[in-house]
Amino acid sequence: MFRRLIDETRPAVAILIDGVRVAAREGDSVAAAMLAAGHPVARRTAVSGAARAPFCLMGACFDCLVTIDGTGNRQGCMTAVREGMRIETGASKREYGA
Repeated sequence: MFRRLIDETRPAVAILIDGVRVAAREGDSVAAAMLAAGHPVARRTAVSGAARAPFCLMGACFDCLVTIDGTGNRQGCMTAVREGMRIETGASKREYGA
């Protein structure tokens, strides 16, 4: 569904999305890498379980919340990918405190 518009010359990095290894591009946000890899669903709502996907891609809507390297409720659109990053989608774990 999503594809890059230009020929990429940025280096590839390997990340894990729900345990599946995918290639992303250095400088991509987690949300952009997920969409490019064909993983549009970032989380599910707590009440109905409805699928939510990155929407605004600028940090305003919070529909792209994922767990990154064990830390829940991270905004995928505001986090740059890095080699070996582990991204978990679905119901992000609740965290209290700082």
